Amino acid sequence: MSGSDFEAFLDDITAQLTNEAGNSGFPNAHIFETRIRDIINGMGGYNGRKVTETPHPHVFPDIALLPFGIEIKHTQKDSWRSVANSVFETTRSDGIEEIYVIFGKMGGKPEVKWQKYQDCVMHVRTSHVPRFELEIGTDKPIFDKFGISYPDFQKLDIHSRMEHIRDYARKRLKSGERLWWLETNGNEHSLPLEVRMYPALEQPEKRKLRAEAALLCPKIVGPSTLKGKYDDAVVYLITYHGVFCPQARDLFTAGSVALKSDPKRGGKYIIRSLADIEEEMKTAAFEMEDALFQEYWGRSCEAENRISQWLSMADSYAKDWTPSKTLFQ
Repeated sequence: MSGSDFEAFLDDITAQLTNEAGNSGFPNAHIFETRIRDIINGMGGYNGRKVTETPHPHVFPDIALLPFGIEIKHTQKDSWRSVANSVFETTRSDGIEEIYVIFGKMGGKPEVKWQKYQDCVMHVRTSHVPRFELEIGTDKPIFDKFGISYPDFQKLDIHSRMEHIRDYARKRLKSGERLWWLETNGNEHSLPLEVRMYPALEQPEKRKLRAEAALLCPKIVGPSTLKGKYDDAVVYLITYHGVFCPQARDLFTAGSVALKSDPKRGGKYIIRSLADIEEEMKTAAFEMEDALFQEYWGRSCEAENRISQWLSMADSYAKDWTPSKTLFQ
């Protein structure tokens, strides 16, 4: 049977569900899904295929009627929007060629509609893993934004899928915002559960983290009038290492870091504090993953070129001194 036959099948199901929703409603998602299964089986199934009444709780989509699948969404709100499955689709049923969504909206005027999955997915939100978000009736399906069809997206490995997800997320960032999920192995980086205070760390770890933050964020060399010059460095520490620095100046311009190698007061503390961690910055340049430089610098950079690139960027921020003539000599 064809896709048009299956869509006519869905028309019959959603018409009956809408009628029932208007009369008694479906108070929760379990009751809604159970009723859909009852209706399908009461119609003799699709092409003779019936559905189980005891489904697996994590399979995607919820109902398999090969070669089609049905994902079920339910809300008590007056909205056609809902969080969908993980972008990795690791629990996808075998043999599914086309997925449809049956959505029960119980808020406002109760109604049930269906739509092709690929046509209603319109956003990606992040929790422990990125998840699609869908909206029945959207005119901005996300795969148009990706520049790839959903069937082709399904064929990609996790790394390639994440390239599309990250590119989409970067384009949506506002000034001062950063992505905190950068890994490409499917176990996305997330905020650590334990947040540590920077002042309480041991000196070797402080130096290592300061070096990483300095390398990723050359804006720190800018004048005191440069708005938000420490923001990226502080955000990097909390989102990537779970380290909270209550005073940004503790990282680069406080006497506690600037006077480490030379206790004589005076001069530019930022120069002295960076000179003191040059070796740690060199180490960070070779050890830190390229995804971080793509995120914070907006470009990829070979490890051996990162210090020279940092100096060039730092020169553009500094106003009354020249980092490339002072540091890493």
